[in-house]
Amino acid sequence: MCGIVGYIGNKQASKIIIDGLKRLEYRGYDSAGIATLNGKIQLNKGKGKVANLEKMIGDSQNGSIGIGHTRWATHGEPNDINSHPHISQNGKLALVHNGIIENYNTLKKKLNDQGYEFYSETDTEVVAKLIESFLEKDSSSLKKAVQLALHQVTGTYGIALVHSDFPDQIIVARKGSPLLLGVGDGEMLIASDASAVAAYTDKVVYLDDGEIAVITKDDYTVESSDQVELTKEIHELALSLEEIEKGGYDHFMLKEIFEQPKAISDCLRGRINAEEGTITLGGIENVMDQLVNANRIVIAACGTSWHSGLVGEYLFEYLAKVPVEVEYASEFRYKEQLIGEGDVMIVISQSGETADTLAALREAQSRGALVLGVVNVVGSTIARETDAGVYIHAGPEIGVASTKAFTAQVTVLTLMAIRLGLEKGTIKKEEAQKLIKELALIPSKIESILENTDHIEHISRLFSYAPNFLYLGRSYSFPVALEGALKLKEISYIHAEGYPAAEMKHGPIALIDEMMPVVVIAATHHTNDKMISNIEEVKARKGRIIAITTSENGEVSDLAEFSTIIPATMDVFSPLLSVIPLQLLSYYVAVNRGCNVDQPRNLAKSVTVE
Repeated sequence: MCGIVGYIGNKQASKIIIDGLKRLEYRGYDSAGIATLNGKIQLNKGKGKVANLEKMIGDSQNGSIGIGHTRWATHGEPNDINSHPHISQNGKLALVHNGIIENYNTLKKKLNDQGYEFYSETDTEVVAKLIESFLEKDSSSLKKAVQLALHQVTGTYGIALVHSDFPDQIIVARKGSPLLLGVGDGEMLIASDASAVAAYTDKVVYLDDGEIAVITKDDYTVESSDQVELTKEIHELALSLEEIEKGGYDHFMLKEIFEQPKAISDCLRGRINAEEGTITLGGIENVMDQLVNANRIVIAACGTSWHSGLVGEYLFEYLAKVPVEVEYASEFRYKEQLIGEGDVMIVISQSGETADTLAALREAQSRGALVLGVVNVVGSTIARETDAGVYIHAGPEIGVASTKAFTAQVTVLTLMAIRLGLEKGTIKKEEAQKLIKELALIPSKIESILENTDHIEHISRLFSYAPNFLYLGRSYSFPVALEGALKLKEISYIHAEGYPAAEMKHGPIALIDEMMPVVVIAATHHTNDKMISNIEEVKARKGRIIAITTSENGEVSDLAEFSTIIPATMDVFSPLLSVIPLQLLSYYVAVNRGCNVDQPRNLAKSVTVE
């Protein structure tokens, strides 16, 4: 969600911080600000885009140390006053913060009683003035004041601060909100996301929960919450500037849709052997016995990752014959917890930082379950905290609406399900060979869909101003219907709902008339006859039918007003193909409506607060 960038070195900090904030725009935000230190705190901030902030400061903001922030509002509406950084009462300290301070009202009242005044509605201003209150009692150590203040804080935070009395250091601390250090030559950077530092260094240190770091231009020290100095591993970033640029596409989302053949190929590389009918997943080899003997699998995720988990449910139950439950990670902790030893939880998160998914992970681990991660970002918190896992290797995903991460997640879950089926004997070697050979063809089949998008673009023009959409699917196509509806909602702001096709008769059919576009995903052989019946029902009520189907389903194409033909494949792989036209439909509808495709309103790429 919110983004943090900081710099200390010998260069002009403001230019580097602004560049980093631009790299973090994809995360979603409503205001931006920067504080640099040049004898005293220089502050500029306000509602709106980073470009507005850049114009605001011009060449006026000097200094070689500073912090910047993009804010996604939680406490207090988006405006100039509530934007970060926030300043101490004496004007000497500037602080930026990601997360939520749950007890800020209690702390605010105590500080009010001590004479501190507050100007914003944010919880962050409370932290700045709480640190100031400890410094007034003992001004010898900024780090100590921060530690004492954070001991009184309940909630989540990633913070960075500078102070004019300590002009050679930045203090950062983390609990539940990601932060990393970028290690340079005579300079150091901080960020909430590696994309903000990739232009300046490929060496990063990931902070873990409860850690605090003191950063100078030449060095850094990291301590645990109990003040034990830690030696942190330096990781090499597998991230290039080319990967986080648009590369000639109008939007990151379109680029990432077209990157899916490569993303899936990268996901498969080195993991499959079609001739031998084998799959190697190094990240879970050591826990394969526990996976084979699992009582059940629980999949926990949010949003698009939850939809990929629903596909995974069908895959694991069909291929490995193991019972699967798919949970909203945001609801998991609030249910009666029946998970424990002998169970396996798979958590899915593109960023590896999703707060609710991380909480579900920790809850399951505390009860003795084996927890596996399916994530994209190497070094992310979920990747570090799970017992084992598999990276999806989709490359950076900048567009807020997830596309290539979904298909790569489904690909990894498919690999895991086939491998588990082989281990359990529910799949024979010959069947595995056929599955793996067909899976290896999926990237080229997606390429064939992407070679002819004119038809989808035409459909989108016709329906760009429809007030509602309905998406229908059965079996493997049901989660795809949910995902198609979510994509349309996210970036075009059109109300859309996905349903199991048979459930249409239990309510949604009342909505169907000549103004209702109905997207039907009819791409699985074993449900086609039933889908044809559903299409007939929609057509009888004058619904506008848009079908996603294969050339083998001529009857579906004949019934539909519009058809998009995708290559035929085995039913288990159909989501990887049928979702592509839905992503494109959403994209073109949003463009036609003039929406901000990569940064839709109110949304954040990585939801790091609960």
